[in-house]
Amino acid sequence: MPGTVRPLVTPITLGPMPAGRRMTTVDDGFARASVRATFDMVRDVEAWPRHLAHYRWVRMLERDGEGGGVVEMSAYRPFGPIGWPTFWRSLMAVDHSAPAVRFRHIGGVTTGMDVEWAFKAGDAGTFIRLLHEWDGPQWPLIGPIAAKAVIGPVFVHGIASRTMTGLVRAAEGASR
Repeated sequence: MPGTVRPLVTPITLGPMPAGRRMTTVDDGFARASVRATFDMVRDVEAWPRHLAHYRWVRMLERDGEGGGVVEMSAYRPFGPIGWPTFWRSLMAVDHSAPAVRFRHIGGVTTGMDVEWAFKAGDAGTFIRLLHEWDGPQWPLIGPIAAKAVIGPVFVHGIASRTMTGLVRAAEGASR
């Protein structure tokens, strides 16, 4: 049945972020909102298209009871007036104690990419770190080069920086 989300019996856990991958992108931000408000905004991925003009859609395919599950996302990477459509499917784990939101891409060009949204309280709000770690696509010879020269800095950072800005704005607005 379309629109039905299957329940998962056990919560998804992805463990710590891997280190030493060929491609790393980092986007840092600051929200003038509490850690809880900022974390809640980020973990509510199904609401992202309401806050982010570059997001085409987000679909939760399976839900684990902790806020994670299996999620499909699609966003545009703007190039002037034209948006390049992107798509990926991820495992999503929500760690309420850290707090952190983790993804591992399991579908799309970025299969194998690990992502973490981490939050830390500051004097007047929340510091946010959005980290992407990946070895690149499994393309002979050019996969690692494509990841480091194009996919990471142009697509991943291009979408992630817009996502960070939009979710910070939404968290700050919800906190007013």
